[in-house]
Amino acid sequence: MKFEEYRISPHIKRSLAEMGFKKPTDIQFKAIKNILKGEDVLAIAQTGTGKTAAFAIPVIEMLMLNRPKGPSQKSVGALVLVPTHELAQQIAEVFQKIGKYTPLRILALFGSTDQEPQIKYLERGVDILVATPGRMFDLRSQGYIDFRMTKMLVLDEADRMLDMGFYDDIEDVIKFLPKSRQTLFFSATIDDKIKKLAYSIVKNPIRIQISPDDPVSKNIVHSVVMIEMDDKRFFLERMIKENPEQKMVVFVRTKVRADRVQAAMERAGIKSETIHSGKTHQERKTTMSRFGAGKNLVLIATDISARGVDIPNVDLVINYDLPEEAENYVHRIGRTGRGTQKGKAVSFCSTEEAETLLKIEELLGYSIAQQDFSELDYNETLMFSDAENRTFKDVMKEIAEFENIQKNRKKKK
Repeated sequence: MKFEEYRISPHIKRSLAEMGFKKPTDIQFKAIKNILKGEDVLAIAQTGTGKTAAFAIPVIEMLMLNRPKGPSQKSVGALVLVPTHELAQQIAEVFQKIGKYTPLRILALFGSTDQEPQIKYLERGVDILVATPGRMFDLRSQGYIDFRMTKMLVLDEADRMLDMGFYDDIEDVIKFLPKSRQTLFFSATIDDKIKKLAYSIVKNPIRIQISPDDPVSKNIVHSVVMIEMDDKRFFLERMIKENPEQKMVVFVRTKVRADRVQAAMERAGIKSETIHSGKTHQERKTTMSRFGAGKNLVLIATDISARGVDIPNVDLVINYDLPEEAENYVHRIGRTGRGTQKGKAVSFCSTEEAETLLKIEELLGYSIAQQDFSELDYNETLMFSDAENRTFKDVMKEIAEFENIQKNRKKKK
């Protein structure tokens, strides 16, 4: 079934066509029809499956059907609660693109930025509010948000929200919403804590679970290479210099480590930028904008960018450090191979991280393909890093030429 066959507004169909959306993904096919029926939905789907559009399309349609005069002062038609600034901004942009030809008022609400423009926008009322809990509760307590007429609640990345300690916040927001609302609950994973939260806020939900045998997209070729901790920077330098035109995301464990890796790359003559929780929202926004536009091709990131955030056209993901949480492996490498595009991911694993690798492979249900380096290859990579104008290929060419000379001398003898 194609989107043009759905019983939705022609305005939505027009924007979907412009976005290149022809047929729904599995999660979209299963969720949209039930949401349009007014059902509560509990959906379990990994990132990259198209779940944002799975709720954005029907939310826009439902609000359009019940919007004869538009929102009243300070009111909110639908609340979409998310864990991070980046995700709030991204989801709001999806709503804006799909609702491009509708009169709906859409606002991304988050902290670490001036609240005055947000307040001015809220005073007229909004149809769709995509918000992080902190700023949302702050402005509600100041009297700038009225949830009494809210028709829909969407919780996206619910498992991430629980990991970040938002359980009480989610329960608190329910107190301000009408009991007659429609609730949509989206999560990448399902466990007892998720179930407890979900079934406390949804009513007789339609449960949808999209869980392929392999949680890693079939569009991604991923492998691991054994590299000692102190040697990782040399191999990263090599990979970047051998792929100068490719857009890369390099994941590290901490913000301090991100800055150190960036400094190491700078000493090697490689330009890169970092994104982590130590940056202001504006700094992170600027960095992501530059990376998205291809003005910077190497982004060094902590797990703040591993989930939910859609980074366009990433050719290669490098796990400079393996993630502490095994499931973040899937989210990290899921930054590449989006949609129909192909992608690659390589993980550096040190001796100290061997146990972490085993946990990741246990989660996946199989062993990750391993790249092997000969002792010569490994040592040449370390040597290559000290030469400013020689590439690894140049070094290997010189070695081959030297070996040929030696062979020819032996033949002459």
